[in-house]
Amino acid sequence: MNFTTITRRAVLGAMTGALAFGAMATAASAETVRLRFHTFYGTEIDPIADKFKDYVKEASGGSLRIQYFRGGELVASDQFADAVAKGTLDIVHGHGGYWSGQVDIGNIEAGLPGAWTSVEEAKALFGSDEMQSILTEAYAEADTVFLGKGYGHNYDLLTKEPVTSLADLQTRKIRATSNVAKVLDHFGIPTVYLPAQELYIGMSTGVIDGAIYGGPVEYEQLKLHETATHYTFMNMLMPGWTETFLANPAKWEALSDEHKQILSDGIAMFADDIHNWLAEGNEGVAEGTFEYATLPEADSAEITVAAQGVWQEEAARSARNQAMIDVLIANAKAQGRLQ
Repeated sequence: MNFTTITRRAVLGAMTGALAFGAMATAASAETVRLRFHTFYGTEIDPIADKFKDYVKEASGGSLRIQYFRGGELVASDQFADAVAKGTLDIVHGHGGYWSGQVDIGNIEAGLPGAWTSVEEAKALFGSDEMQSILTEAYAEADTVFLGKGYGHNYDLLTKEPVTSLADLQTRKIRATSNVAKVLDHFGIPTVYLPAQELYIGMSTGVIDGAIYGGPVEYEQLKLHETATHYTFMNMLMPGWTETFLANPAKWEALSDEHKQILSDGIAMFADDIHNWLAEGNEGVAEGTFEYATLPEADSAEITVAAQGVWQEEAARSARNQAMIDVLIANAKAQGRLQ
């Protein structure tokens, strides 16, 4: 056999091997499912996101992968429901208030004043069969698949001066969002809305005397402890917001049962990790940064009563909203916050 024959065979063998390898690589690539997952959080939860992505990859043996996008990278957060319905995104992690114009229950499930006062209470509410049925139906009508909930953390009052009761606030101007402002108005408390980036100037110049915005860690991050140090637990809404995970129906149905379970477990872990991160952040604020107090129990109960106007405004939007509000009312009565 001459050199030319050997070379030809070697080349043909190499080409055959390369083609076979390429075919296997293509097949492996085709078997790998990649999901575009978009959150409203930024880089602050990157370690949590990395854990989530690694879990999904490892649990699936590499056959399911998460392509992760932070807040604002592909789609504005208030467009999440529409984007996942159209298939621009496969899974979104947002807040019902973002899409309340598209999904009737959005504001209610995101969190109304007086709706719940502990994480355990909120989880029990959303874990009930009745609430799960309402959520599943509402999001199906919006051409999405409801996957589950996440839970925020503290959402309370920061003021320059101590607060011992709601009556103390009647001579102070408080920054609040619209629904909270409606409740405070019931008690004769003046309110104004300012975006987060204006709270420091507003507090330091006396435009506002206090704010209802978040927990100790959020106030510290905004350096508001330089202008006000009295933090009052209002027992108005804890967690102060809830988070919602939605999927594109076609993408979800195309997943195997194994992939659906892995993804569901991964999302539950991701949501719990975010909640724990928020809790640790609030608990980790240095001692002495704020002086803590709690509204009297009677005042906190009155907040739920005063919030009924807000609840009924939402209930009037649809029969489904009324059904969800009915669940909240029954729970508030069971908890002793409503008669």
